[in-house]
Amino acid sequence: MEIEISSCEHLMYVSEIQQEMYDSAQRRGTGIAKRSIEYLTKKISDGNAVVATENGEWVGFCYIETWSHGQFVANSGLIVSPNYRNRGVATLIKNRVFQLSREKYPNAKVFGLTTGLAVMKINSDLGYKPVIYSELTQDEEFWSGCKNCVNYEILMKKERKNCLCTAMLFVPENNNKVNGTVIQQSEIDEYNGEKESRLSV
Repeated sequence: MEIEISSCEHLMYVSEIQQEMYDSAQRRGTGIAKRSIEYLTKKISDGNAVVATENGEWVGFCYIETWSHGQFVANSGLIVSPNYRNRGVATLIKNRVFQLSREKYPNAKVFGLTTGLAVMKINSDLGYKPVIYSELTQDEEFWSGCKNCVNYEILMKKERKNCLCTAMLFVPENNNKVNGTVIQQSEIDEYNGEKESRLSV
């Protein structure tokens, strides 16, 4: 399995990625479902995403977005193909997109909103801490993105102070040494070797 910073070579997967994002949100009954082909195409073309593939097949995806003039970065749209779930792929992708965020925006705070316990665990291992919503970007464009979520009315009724999502934040100056261990390429290779061993048994 290859986990790479996105490029135009990965545009062939954009329709599959968009459809799986939508389908996954529908199954969960929560989360932000809609991301246009144009939006995802730009993320991939600009190298602001991470794409996982195996033997030419799309495996997983996640992208980065900046807010408040680069003061905040979000790792969004984490999705894994149904054929590759429950194999630790999400952790590998999240680690790589977190590295990309830190490389591109070393002084930015990295944040996320999620209802998923697995994502919360991954974020916690990377050094994120749960925070109240006021600690996140107050950029209106970010919050307008929540309009596609089924829980948007709850968010607005609570005056954007909280919702069903848990807010998590990584602050660079508080994390000279990240609590979690960022996964390196050698560990990806080790994962692949273990998977092949299981398949051959």
